[in-house]
Amino acid sequence: LCSFLGLLYQEYRDKSTREEIETRRLQDSQTDPEETSPSQETPSEAEPTSTIENKAPPQINLLRNSNSRFNLWQDLPEVQSSGVLSILQPDEIKLQEAMFELVTSEASYYKSLNLLVSHFMENERLKKILHQSEAHILFSNVLDVMAVSERFLLDLEQRVEENIVISDVCDIVYQHTVNHFSVYITYVSNQTYQERTYKQLLQDKPAFREVISQLELDPKCKGLSFSSFLILPFQRITRLKLLVQNILKKVEEKSDRESTALDAHKELETVVKACNEGVRKMSRTEQMISIQKKLEFKIKSVPIISHSRWLLKQGELQQMNGPKTSRTLRTKKLFREIYLFLFNDLLVICRQIPGDKYQVFDSAPRGLLRVEELEDQGQSLANVFILRLLENADDREASYMLKASSQSEMKRWMISLAPNRRTKFVSFTSRLVDCPQIQCVHPYVAQQPDELSLELADVLNILDKTDDGWIFGERLHDQERGWFPSSMGEEILNPKIRAQNLKECFRVHKSDDSQRRKLGSRNRQ
Repeated sequence: LCSFLGLLYQEYRDKSTREEIETRRLQDSQTDPEETSPSQETPSEAEPTSTIENKAPPQINLLRNSNSRFNLWQDLPEVQSSGVLSILQPDEIKLQEAMFELVTSEASYYKSLNLLVSHFMENERLKKILHQSEAHILFSNVLDVMAVSERFLLDLEQRVEENIVISDVCDIVYQHTVNHFSVYITYVSNQTYQERTYKQLLQDKPAFREVISQLELDPKCKGLSFSSFLILPFQRITRLKLLVQNILKKVEEKSDRESTALDAHKELETVVKACNEGVRKMSRTEQMISIQKKLEFKIKSVPIISHSRWLLKQGELQQMNGPKTSRTLRTKKLFREIYLFLFNDLLVICRQIPGDKYQVFDSAPRGLLRVEELEDQGQSLANVFILRLLENADDREASYMLKASSQSEMKRWMISLAPNRRTKFVSFTSRLVDCPQIQCVHPYVAQQPDELSLELADVLNILDKTDDGWIFGERLHDQERGWFPSSMGEEILNPKIRAQNLKECFRVHKSDDSQRRKLGSRNRQ
């Protein structure tokens, strides 16, 4: 019996990604990646399906049957009894599994969404506690999202029921993404307010806290938290893009199915980007207003708030006083504190003053910044770099010798200040034959704007690393860049597996050559 029996999407997704990690570990330990068997290479994220009469056309009914029994396409009784497994090529079987996984995972997702609505949203006690506006922020347009998932799943099921050998699913993905998936953008854009409202309700309303705790304890929830149900739509739309990528890697090159998969992937990527932008826009606007209130200009005032500006990094550094040769001075006198606000298009240099305020004494456009590392300068000048403003607030060139608290902090500032500066390892977009890679084995939530949140089984190219345990990486599936602790991942040591990962990545993004040309110099933000 399948281990995915009756799983909610959260459990199901976790099992699937863990399996993916183990598969990659196995491949990485082999001398030849082609030795991997089909079942190892294609970890399934599939919710099982029901047993049916051998000769009848498949009646999968994933939407209605949560206790179905099989999670692999090749394990379905009608597939086994039909004899197609002895006729189909191994590559086609892998493709069938990838398409089947997309369908069955949607069934699991729908099941979890249904529980969010029926068990939490429609609970009578919860309805009485929540004001209408609070309920609206908390649950947003989840009913629209569920209706879209149901319609999508019914169309996918109908396709699976047409023939034991699935013809395609990416054409259905494309149609639904174009016509219906905008509901995801609405839901995800509300995420900032949703999280804030949930925290506020837990804090201010003991009755709310009590009801949520009781509902979470219900066996239906399998020990999963209410918040894990709220973030399902964003997790799903991102995962759907990866499932289409998985199909794209397995279809025949230059075939109709490849063309359909590329179209579906491109549309999904547009929706995912819009979701990300929606979340960022909400939080960025509030952040910019907050920063503007804290700044006092000693120099000519610069308007900070702009719809196209956002914060990349902020923090304290030590500025070296006096000439570079004054190494006989004690460290305390050598440096004084300054505070930097780095935006996507502007650097503001300040000194902190009483009342949580910052006095601005210099600024420069981000494009006119250059950085240079000082090496082998002794302990007092460890982690020191030079920041040059080609044109500062006085329209002159200015240099600052700055000291960071650690090697990682120095590198992080240097890469943020000058994103086009060459990193230790060259990005995969340069088409180098090999580059260090890492796969994520522990999820990570970014704590700073220059960090990258990681999901289990993400594969990244390593662009830079520090001696104190940080990596600057570029994720293969979306080219997002950022820093994360090296303890979150395991390096992929087999060069053949690294090459295979790059080849698959280029194939997925080959429909957008112009985008790829931009990627090498693009900063994560």
